[in-house]
Amino acid sequence: MSNRELVVLGTASQVPTRRRAQNGYLLRWDGEGLLFDPGEGCQRQMLFAGVAASEITRICLTHFHGDHCLGVPGIVQRLSLDRVPHPVRAHYPASGQEYFRRLRYATVFHEIADLREEPVEAEGPIATGDSWTLHARRLEHPVESFGYRLTEHDGVRMLPDRLAALGVSGPLVRAVQRDGAVTVDGRRVALTDVSEPRPGQSFAFVMDTRLCDGVFALADGVDMLVIESTFLEPEAALARQVGHLTAGQAAKVAAECGVRTLVLTHFSQRYPDPQPFHDEAAAVFGGEIVVAADLTTVPVPKRR
Repeated sequence: MSNRELVVLGTASQVPTRRRAQNGYLLRWDGEGLLFDPGEGCQRQMLFAGVAASEITRICLTHFHGDHCLGVPGIVQRLSLDRVPHPVRAHYPASGQEYFRRLRYATVFHEIADLREEPVEAEGPIATGDSWTLHARRLEHPVESFGYRLTEHDGVRMLPDRLAALGVSGPLVRAVQRDGAVTVDGRRVALTDVSEPRPGQSFAFVMDTRLCDGVFALADGVDMLVIESTFLEPEAALARQVGHLTAGQAAKVAAECGVRTLVLTHFSQRYPDPQPFHDEAAAVFGGEIVVAADLTTVPVPKRR
């Protein structure tokens, strides 16, 4: 059974608050565990959220501002301390490779874990699995920044009533999935006769950026969009100046792109009350809105 959910570890921006730790988000996607932008204190937040280091298969950094990467040293050392047996890939903007090396070897430790650096140099696919592809797209921020999109490959859903009606059972079910057609009692039965399309699910992660083409490309049609909403609309000019979004702008992206679940996060410390973020987004976007809170879990919505 698939397990697809977002574990929110921290929702603050540059300055943590009493209720918000700095960034950190773990996406559980079947057997993958993608840790996005681990900020300061992320390792402790993982403990509170019940996330084991052994769950991490990829570390994805959008950029090298401290609130998005100062948790890397602790995470890297924890991977070795816990003797995580599988390779862990690290994706980050290639222009910050020296910063990543400094974070990776910030202090003395006994390196055991197999951490494989895979710097992102350009837009496009950066990793693939058996049933998914991870893409990166450029964002607009004062330093080089990339957003990420995980897309499940389209598949088919087998129809039990059609299988039974056409006599396809037992090993023939796997055979028709593998070969595209089988012969039953001298009659050819195609995969399209006993199945229907099953669109793949998708997830996008968009952090520090002003509105740009990359934001819309990442968000296009996704089931879940995790997106920064550092400011509210009265501060829209400031947001653009410093390379950030408002809740209203994030909701506009979700509405125009057909997003199903919108997760707002990365809140400025100037806003102690999260409700205005929901209200501002709801005035623009009619789908599910989640104002992220530390140590909560948000399920990826069920298939369409």
